[in-house]
Amino acid sequence: MTALLEVEDLRVAYGKIEAVKGISFTVDAGQVVTLIGTNGAGKTTTLRTLSGLLKPSGGTIRFEGKDLNKVPAHKVVSLGLAHSPEGRHIFPRMSIEDNLRLGAYLRDDRDGIAKDIQRAYDLFPILGERRRQAAGTLSGGEQQMLAMGRALMSQPKLLMLDEPSMGLSPIMMQKIMATISELKAQGTTILLVEQNAQAALSLADHGYVMEVGKITLTGTGQELLHDESVRKAYLGED
Repeated sequence: MTALLEVEDLRVAYGKIEAVKGISFTVDAGQVVTLIGTNGAGKTTTLRTLSGLLKPSGGTIRFEGKDLNKVPAHKVVSLGLAHSPEGRHIFPRMSIEDNLRLGAYLRDDRDGIAKDIQRAYDLFPILGERRRQAAGTLSGGEQQMLAMGRALMSQPKLLMLDEPSMGLSPIMMQKIMATISELKAQGTTILLVEQNAQAALSLADHGYVMEVGKITLTGTGQELLHDESVRKAYLGED
């Protein structure tokens, strides 16, 4: 069976500096796959390349068998990839609901959009309670909820989440991870970039460890959780 996403020998450079150095991985439909690693490993660059924001210098990206290497970012979204970026990038002066509607800008099914807005409010009740409030008045964790809800509004076949727990309190981080677990249970396919290796690997069907632009280790989430080198490097254990 063909994977939903196939990345083969992907290379990405910023000028003469190669940030991603020939990585290969797959994501099957219904899976949660995680990329873990330290800052500068190339995780965010990888997601930005998959979503069309950066152009690869080598390798191939296939989504449902279609070559994405030359597909512009807005068409990548229409094919079924949604990217919730690091730093959230919500529109602070717009209302929560208008931010959500922007996630559906390629759609014209009014009833379906209304249904998906309600789904976002069901996932994140605090957003529904404050739907007319300016998004910039939300806490960091609430803005992360909004960014995830906005990404889901395009009805993605693959949801890419970049550092969803970054800068959040432990309680809010737990809420975000619980929502990712709920989305997984609903059958959402997720590619998760996350520095909190414990949380990410606990959720993931499969994981890849990135170091300095290369994949150095791969396995199921549970295998990596119990790998001695991963425990020392990313879980703070001796």
